Amino acid sequence: MSNAAKMEISTARAERGVDVRPAYLEALTLVERLHRRLLDVIKDEFDRRGRSDINAVQALLLYNIGDSELTAGELRTRGYYLGSNVSYNVKKLVEMDYLHHSRSRIDRRSVRISLTAEGKDVRDIVAALYEKHVFTVEQIGGVSADEFKVVNNALTRLERFWTDQIKYRL
Repeated sequence: MSNAAKMEISTARAERGVDVRPAYLEALTLVERLHRRLLDVIKDEFDRRGRSDINAVQALLLYNIGDSELTAGELRTRGYYLGSNVSYNVKKLVEMDYLHHSRSRIDRRSVRISLTAEGKDVRDIVAALYEKHVFTVEQIGGVSADEFKVVNNALTRLERFWTDQIKYRL
């Protein structure tokens, strides 16, 4: 490829980048802010129920584990946990009897975790909260199912992009 062609491609990319940059940065900010707002909503629900024994991050983690039995590493790889201190929260949830842990039969170094009855109660509270939102998000929030499909499609493609960035170190 000639230098002129490379320069033309580079210029076109730079022009597109100017258009994409503000929207990309706004999307990143909104995703982060939405996650924090979700944690606030979960915290408020537990506060209303007089439940100060568990924090919103831990409750969301229990919800995401659901009926699965998995390792702490799988929590992160499956996207169930967004923080860096997953081991701390897993340890605390085991101590508070929300999580059961046992050594894997196959790899004795690996610990498998699953919800206890108390953990399932917390999961059910978060599930009920989400169910309530399902019935109000369109009327109060003004977001339709079609709009969610568009947003989810874009976020899925963005997640793949980031995965590729990590995988190929681009």
